Amino acid sequence: MNTSEAIRARRSIRKYQPGVRIPREDVEKMLEAAMMAPSARNTRPWEFVVVEDRQVLDGLMAVHPYCGMLKTASLAVVVCGRPDLQEDGGNPFWPEDCGAAIENLLLQAVELGYGTCWCGCYPAQDRAAAVQKVLNVTSVPVAIVAVGKPDEAPGARGFFDPSRVKYI
Repeated sequence: MNTSEAIRARRSIRKYQPGVRIPREDVEKMLEAAMMAPSARNTRPWEFVVVEDRQVLDGLMAVHPYCGMLKTASLAVVVCGRPDLQEDGGNPFWPEDCGAAIENLLLQAVELGYGTCWCGCYPAQDRAAAVQKVLNVTSVPVAIVAVGKPDEAPGARGFFDPSRVKYI
């Protein structure tokens, strides 16, 4: 699968085949793709929490109103921002940097045959704080990404809209 195919095949999957175990090498390949994302001044202001424990997945569902798909997902990757990693004490672009990492992770998952669903945390401060507490982290949860073997095949919802383009 090439990049263009992966972009066009990516979907938000909310139903997964239960009980599917994702091999560690596939998880690491997704994480490597995430960490290959560009970041402002190459600060790489992120960390990743891979959650396979069913009790912790249940805890995430309890504090995030839009993560019901974790019930059947094999795991979640929680992408957390680290604005403190820039030399001058703050990277104002850390949310964008984490977004680029998340998209790389989503596209790598498609190529490996997995489905994903990106569930935002930051900038919803209460939601991010609740996820921090469940995971016992001090970094800022930007998103919870559900990962698993898809048990649905939704149609594409994205499309090219020329009315949203201005050429100068």
